[in-house]
Amino acid sequence: MTEPVLPSTLSSPANQTFPTLTPAQIARVAEHGSARPIRKGEVLVEAGDHGVPFFVVREGRLEVVRPAEATETLIATHGPGQFTGEVNMLSGRRALLRTRVSESGEVIQLDHENLLSLVQLDSELGEIFLRAFIFRRLELISHGIGDVVLLGSSHCPGTLRVREFLTRNGHPYAYIDVDRDAGVQEMLDQFQVTAADMPVLICRGELVLKNPTNQQVAECLGFNEEIDATQIRDLVVLGAGPAGLAAAVYGASEGLDVLVLESRVPGGQAGSSSRIENYLGFPTGISGQELTARAYTQAQKFGAGVLIAKGARRLLCDRKPYALEMDDGQRVPARTIVIATGAEYRKPSLDGLERFEGAGVYYGATFMEAQLCAGEEVIVVGGGNSAGQAAVFLAQTARHVHILVRSKGLAESMSRYLIRRIEDNPAITLRTRTELTRAEGENHLERVTWLDQQVGTPETHNIRHVFVMTGAIPSTGWIGECIVLDEKGFIKTGPDLSKDELNAARWPLARPPFLLETSLPGVFAVGDIRSGSIKRVASAVGEGSISVSFVHRVLQE
Repeated sequence: MTEPVLPSTLSSPANQTFPTLTPAQIARVAEHGSARPIRKGEVLVEAGDHGVPFFVVREGRLEVVRPAEATETLIATHGPGQFTGEVNMLSGRRALLRTRVSESGEVIQLDHENLLSLVQLDSELGEIFLRAFIFRRLELISHGIGDVVLLGSSHCPGTLRVREFLTRNGHPYAYIDVDRDAGVQEMLDQFQVTAADMPVLICRGELVLKNPTNQQVAECLGFNEEIDATQIRDLVVLGAGPAGLAAAVYGASEGLDVLVLESRVPGGQAGSSSRIENYLGFPTGISGQELTARAYTQAQKFGAGVLIAKGARRLLCDRKPYALEMDDGQRVPARTIVIATGAEYRKPSLDGLERFEGAGVYYGATFMEAQLCAGEEVIVVGGGNSAGQAAVFLAQTARHVHILVRSKGLAESMSRYLIRRIEDNPAITLRTRTELTRAEGENHLERVTWLDQQVGTPETHNIRHVFVMTGAIPSTGWIGECIVLDEKGFIKTGPDLSKDELNAARWPLARPPFLLETSLPGVFAVGDIRSGSIKRVASAVGEGSISVSFVHRVLQE
């Protein structure tokens, strides 16, 4: 039997988190790998290793431990019929933990490529492995067992940014609040950091990063080490939101060599949604983070590469193959491109609001933000579905939620089921024709002023948390003159492109652009970035998947 750490707190089903394969299943695994004898005390995987193999135990026993200076913490053991690994097995990222032989015997060993092949070809084993990998990662996250310690403060905007980056990337970490946790001074002294350096990331107990950028965190954790960005790809997808991940899943599953570039965190705007209840197939709803995390794992299962914190700053379209110049100057060549960089919430034109971002002003409402404002009054600015979902979600833990909208109501911008919940919830007050006019505070937002246009008198309230979910602006500033945009900066595609626009863009082909194709042949736009798109997760997923059928046709031309 496997002995997971803290078995009394194991939240995932034990028989699915640590399953035992049948002899027939083990025989199928053996066809993809090779037998290897193991001896007691032998270290098969060291924490931080690259290119970690996958092991199925035939005889003997393995133990998985977390090393820490002179001590170790036992995480789990694997006996006959059981197997090693968690989600990093799919991405090829560094190992989080040490795997050692505790009882001599024999294992079947598979490298990364053979494991991916097995998962794709054998649906039964693929389901067993993927479910176990996901549940194991969830256990590591819930117990804070990983290779990262984050020291931060709720009064520090950078802390929320780094926590969101780690959380949205599904990377387990331990968090220490310097304002609340006892004994923190000893750790600060040990790593020679002060409260002024927050947030501080301690990576694998060695590297200390003070207020790191997302790119520095990704580099420290080796998120992108196993991916060759200089290789010419069949398809490069920009953006790992629902539309981009759908394109990656369908493209990779159909044999294309796919690379995804994500400038921030996987999931896009949808990943910050607290609960999506009208997505087909999930009658009880699903959080945006959970939905996009599953899609991210699915893309990796089929072999798509994903570069994190690597955005495009320029599209080079003067020759083929096209190239995308990344933030660090590196160029990524591509035969075809799917642009799925989405849109961002428009920031209110309110002086001083930006300095409270992450310290009282937020652009997403997840469990993390809900913890920060539990028991307090909060404001949600916006009248769309995202704002409604946030208000209903926050009302579960906040003392009261004020929804501020400039319009006279919600009927024209929000789904009816959300309007009903808002109307029936005594913890939510809808304030129509009202807007924020002032935000004040020192290191953290402390009070706000709003103006009710019907009353005409400003009101100031000691409210420390504001969630902004208003209007959308496209992420197209990096495109330059390569592609035709509409008057609002969204990308025009297919039949929306006029003959004059195509002539001006020097469209070189006899055929017109395909349905989701831009004015640049072989470059497609899907999801919120596309002019005229329907701002729904389901439509974004549909567009991402549809685009791949056109990618195939372009590649055959």
